[in-house]
Amino acid sequence: MEDRPSLVTLFAAFLRLGFTAFGGPAMVRYIKDLACRKHKWVSPEDFDHGIALVQTIPGATAMQAAAYAGLKARGGAGAIAAFTGFAIPAFLLMVLLSIAYKRAINISMVVSCFAGLKVIVVAIVAYATLGFGRKMIRRWQDVVLMLMAAGYLFFKGSPVVAIVVCAGLGLFLYGNITGCSGQRISFSDAVKRPGAYDMLMWAGVVALTGVLVLSLLFMFDPFLFKLGAIMMKIDFFAYGGGYASLPLMLHEIVEKRALLDKTVFMDGIALGQVTPGPIVITSAFVGYLLRGIKGALLCSWAIFTPSLFMLMFSAPFFEGFKEAVLFKRGMRGVLASFVGLLLAVFLSFSMAVKWTPPAIVIGIGAFVALYKKVDILWVVLVGASISALVL
Repeated sequence: MEDRPSLVTLFAAFLRLGFTAFGGPAMVRYIKDLACRKHKWVSPEDFDHGIALVQTIPGATAMQAAAYAGLKARGGAGAIAAFTGFAIPAFLLMVLLSIAYKRAINISMVVSCFAGLKVIVVAIVAYATLGFGRKMIRRWQDVVLMLMAAGYLFFKGSPVVAIVVCAGLGLFLYGNITGCSGQRISFSDAVKRPGAYDMLMWAGVVALTGVLVLSLLFMFDPFLFKLGAIMMKIDFFAYGGGYASLPLMLHEIVEKRALLDKTVFMDGIALGQVTPGPIVITSAFVGYLLRGIKGALLCSWAIFTPSLFMLMFSAPFFEGFKEAVLFKRGMRGVLASFVGLLLAVFLSFSMAVKWTPPAIVIGIGAFVALYKKVDILWVVLVGASISALVL
């Protein structure tokens, strides 16, 4: 293993990688190449252990993988350095695109382009639903929870309620899932593990910073406080990766509070696909349209803070709960509900699109291209170009 990198070195390495971070979870292998093979900051075994962890806590998978690599390389400060460096390129590009969107949305060619992008967003969500469904829906219990969650959200129910209820039902429905009773690890035992005290200390720093920022906003800017609290809530329940944030964000921003129109929100998702980084960077688009640069900064910070805290806090305890039978059953319920929530988003977005014959062709073409593993960036760019000409 190489010597411990400086925080500047970590930040710069992940900043460079962030500019090419297209493909969401597919970036995990490039993060592993950077941290394990190129620089040898983390052993492959440790990194794989971290991927198992990030798949059981909320947050965008690639972002959490970058943070975990930094965590193992330089502790909590390293996690923040890697996490921030990896996120900055996506944030900057999304803000630039949001500015351009706000200024050009009434130009006829741009209107046609985004009409096609909405169709492509439907295809993207359909493909994500199919992909996660094939992976997670295996048993009759999965189907039941998926349909319950989909129906509840489609009729304007809260995704958080669906997630919590499905987790609870999973404890009873998945009786055939077995595991150990769970190794009980006390706080003092966890702190004794190498690097654990540093992780927990930085988790506390992240949590206290979040409380302080929200407290100041509550006193001086109630609307920004509300935005920050909404984004934190979304991230805290976004189990299953970045796409898990879509049903939550749709409900909180569009359906519950009507802060944005559904079609405008779909435009933000489309722009998120042409930026590097996770789809949750759509939060910067939402923040910019509602409160400019301040809103974009706040929403981007808030959408990542809870999952970063969860990563640091849970890492010392992961060995103790990952095989616990109740944890495995509850998580199975959560993941089944996630597929149902994505299905509801697909149906909702489909109803918001005007399905002309050219739009149908573009939508089917985009879905087939994604199914054939064409890079999503090219699907969006080519689809937008065709839409500008024919819609």
